[in-house]
Amino acid sequence: MVAPRPFDDLTVEHIEFYVADLAGTTEWLTGGYGLLAGPEPVRDAGANTTTVSSGDIRLLLTQPVAEDHAGATYLRRHGDGVADIALRVADAEGAFAEAVRRGARPVAQPRRHGSVLTASILGFGDVVHTFVQHLAPTGPVGDAPAGEFGLSEVDHFAVCLETGTLDGTVEFYERVLDFETIFTEKILVGAQGMDSKVVQSRSGAVTLTLIQPDPDREPGQIDDFLAAHGGAGVQHVAFSVPDIVHTVSRSAGTGVEFLSTPAAYYRLLAERLTPSRHTVEELGALSILVDEDHDGQLFQIFARSVHPRNTFFVELIERLGARTFGSGNIKALYEAVEAQRAQERAA
Repeated sequence: MVAPRPFDDLTVEHIEFYVADLAGTTEWLTGGYGLLAGPEPVRDAGANTTTVSSGDIRLLLTQPVAEDHAGATYLRRHGDGVADIALRVADAEGAFAEAVRRGARPVAQPRRHGSVLTASILGFGDVVHTFVQHLAPTGPVGDAPAGEFGLSEVDHFAVCLETGTLDGTVEFYERVLDFETIFTEKILVGAQGMDSKVVQSRSGAVTLTLIQPDPDREPGQIDDFLAAHGGAGVQHVAFSVPDIVHTVSRSAGTGVEFLSTPAAYYRLLAERLTPSRHTVEELGALSILVDEDHDGQLFQIFARSVHPRNTFFVELIERLGARTFGSGNIKALYEAVEAQRAQERAA
């Protein structure tokens, strides 16, 4: 029998955000997206941390209170954002040793915290990966109840990278953590352009959409993120939901603002596809986008960023078989905006 490799069963253990306003961020996620707050915030000498969760989504929100805390440095450089994509493994010490042997930069040596063993390496930019091993049984992943808004798991992370670093980042994840490249695309939107590669863990449970701007075309949203964020980082996290119409309706009702979609997008939709679930009227009323690939369809929507630097935001996504990431919507949205502008000029 072949022994399991250390990264075969990676899953997202939790996502740690460094935040300047712990109470405000907690309210944003619990009030706007229905995540459930954990016990009272944990306070130590360097930071206060609270947990919010829904289904298999677990977010650690950490507000530094000491100037020498790593989170304080992160906030000065980037503002609020994802600092740690923690990965559950069967053997944290073994995973750490193997990752370092393959060239990863160590951040924190193996250390036991009660019934949990952790160790950390650097991922991209200032984002780290903490390997988490539970020394006591915790039950199978996938059985946690979702909150009333329906958020169930992390679908993917969208990562903005500086020009020229995409291939090196892909190579790092393939060489160090045994990820595989599952999708490659050049996206052109008018005079703007970006290159994207999607890497995924062997388990299929951890997916990174890596994007860099095309320097030969006009600067666009990726350039804006890199400038405002101060380098590479997580632009958005996509959360899976079983019924996107239900979730968006609930979130919008609490005051969450989503990016609007021109009416022309829905007038032109029939030329691209017929939604297999939800009516065009339902989608149009909530500005939900729909795309399809050979495996099925997906429905998605992007929330308007509430980040002080206008960087990080949330995506909601419902998959009906589709395995790609809605890139067809970028071109369709651009064409819809142009059609609407032409209609307004003719009026």
